[in-house]
Amino acid sequence: MLRIKLRPLLKYSILTSIIGGTAVSLKTNQYHLDSIGIVRLSRAACTVFQIGVIYKKDLYGKRLDTNSEEYKIVKSQCHKRSAEKLLDLCCTNKGVYIKVGQHLAALEYLLPVEYVETMRVLHSHAPTNSIEDVYKVIREDLKKDPFEIFESIEPQPLGTASLAQVHKAKLKDGTTVAVKVQHPYVQGNSKVDMKTMEYLVKIMGVVFPEFKFKWLVDESKKNIPQELNFSQEGRNAEKIAKLFENVDWLKIPRIRWELTTKRVLTMDFVEGGQVNDLKYIKENNIDPCEVSDKLGQLYSKMIFIHGFVHSDPHPGNILVKKSGKGHCDIVLLDHGLYADLKEEIRIEYSNLWLSILNRDHNGMRKHSKNLGIEGNAYGLFACMVTGRSWNSIEKGIDKEQMSKEERNFLKQNFTGILPQISEVLQNVNPQLLLILKTNDLMRGIEHALKTGDRMGAFRVMSECCVKSVYNMRYVKTEKKFDRLKISLAEFWALFKINLYYAYLNFKMKSFNLLF
Repeated sequence: MLRIKLRPLLKYSILTSIIGGTAVSLKTNQYHLDSIGIVRLSRAACTVFQIGVIYKKDLYGKRLDTNSEEYKIVKSQCHKRSAEKLLDLCCTNKGVYIKVGQHLAALEYLLPVEYVETMRVLHSHAPTNSIEDVYKVIREDLKKDPFEIFESIEPQPLGTASLAQVHKAKLKDGTTVAVKVQHPYVQGNSKVDMKTMEYLVKIMGVVFPEFKFKWLVDESKKNIPQELNFSQEGRNAEKIAKLFENVDWLKIPRIRWELTTKRVLTMDFVEGGQVNDLKYIKENNIDPCEVSDKLGQLYSKMIFIHGFVHSDPHPGNILVKKSGKGHCDIVLLDHGLYADLKEEIRIEYSNLWLSILNRDHNGMRKHSKNLGIEGNAYGLFACMVTGRSWNSIEKGIDKEQMSKEERNFLKQNFTGILPQISEVLQNVNPQLLLILKTNDLMRGIEHALKTGDRMGAFRVMSECCVKSVYNMRYVKTEKKFDRLKISLAEFWALFKINLYYAYLNFKMKSFNLLF
């Protein structure tokens, strides 16, 4: 059955890729013979076919009772084997495949845990290119031999990402810089790879019609070109630095524009440890709660106030270090991917969060609908936005800390409603896809720091939501008296929030003294 369905689609995909994509790859890619479009497409199609066979033969072909323990064990084994094949494909094809694999690793609420845990290795162990490839890109883009520009370049990269790798270098004047160099094969293969993924998703849609992954392809097609332009990344870095110029604990490395092109980005070198490195944090006497609080403030203001959101906050892109004042500095790296929210989307999302915090069902339904989610799916959407169960939302997520039982409940039950979740992701306003991804990655950092049960995070978020909503009302009102009423209403709303959280802190301190 599976073979009958796949064969015509595979033939069509390969033929169209040969005609529409391979010529681009042959023309632009001068580095790896096995990266020619047809080879990469065939490799990807073969992997998808093999994964389909695994499920067809070893799971569905055995006709096991879906409620039995044996079925659960076999299903988990199929997930694991399939995830490993997918990981091998990503590591072999590299580039865009790594980027998509990293995205999949962040979809804990959507994919089985076997896929998430297997693909997560791509966040910190993406394939590395040789230093000769790095020199070649520098030579082509900066029009000089690397050692006419740099006194030295460390051959071992500081970090390797899906689209580039970063090397520590020293300029002729002795200044230490970080040089981000794009993988040489990425530009030539990106268009072919995205077309390939589009066809593969169509194939998956035939094999598994209940799942809708077109949103992932659409998002990648829109975002990858932005991330491949390092000049744009430099401009994003300067924009976010300007927006937060009064925040002394946020550090954005300065861009060296004279040594920056679309494929080479040179910036000041900044020391620090990865944000999820608890050993580094403890050795440097940094308080994990301070790290989480500052990240919460930073991203709440990005999302709800500025509408310009750093959307790839995986641990390799955020560093922490001890400041000269004894506190903690946050260093934000990799500014290639930002969600630039339209004003109406930012306001609707702010209102959605306020309605969730206030347990306002009508508000949740209304604002979810305005963001693309119809009917009773608003409840599932609220769970996806918060990463909490519906039961906790009804009790108040700012009152009930996430327990081990709730975490287990989410893992066990979310996998049973994957089609509904994929439907939500297909329908939600596309601008929010990056926000959902950002939320997932931030929750992952809090989990690593063991700070996920902080109530203070909701105070900052509530304040930002209130300021966002009332500022919009203020701007749209021309009468002075009405503006005064709006300002007073905002002051009262913020006062109530601070009073409530002061009460919670007092209650918690009293509890700690008793026990």
